[in-house]
Amino acid sequence: MSAIGGEAVRIARGWIGTPYMHQASARGAGADCLGLLRGVWRGLYGAEPETVPPYTMDWSEPSHREVLWQAAERHLIALPEGAAGPGEVLLFRMRRGAVAKHLGISARTGAVPTFIHAYSGHMVVENPLSAPWARRIVARLQFPERRS
Repeated sequence: MSAIGGEAVRIARGWIGTPYMHQASARGAGADCLGLLRGVWRGLYGAEPETVPPYTMDWSEPSHREVLWQAAERHLIALPEGAAGPGEVLLFRMRRGAVAKHLGISARTGAVPTFIHAYSGHMVVENPLSAPWARRIVARLQFPERRS
């Protein structure tokens, strides 16, 4: 596990129990999946790399543009297909043919892998990365290493 990946998991676990709140990114108060990722980024690097514009829960489904995926690739490092390592960002397509619009952070690997995410009607949780979730993954990305 990379040092940055381990740190990302530690930070993300600190958000577990945060209620789901669309467009929020405040540990303990409210977060959506992007808000969790933003909070982990701030924990790793300080300031966020760009201002997040307002977004709807359907993201860009009406336009079929991969807005979330494109934003992720501006700041994270795309990885080849394969099993996720700890601290990697997982991007999910919730329905075949729909845009990718859900994010999580891989936590535990091995026989019973897990990921940390926030989703509507729930809170930030660590769930098994079960087959139904795993088959929705469309991209794996990693946080860049810190520069000294």
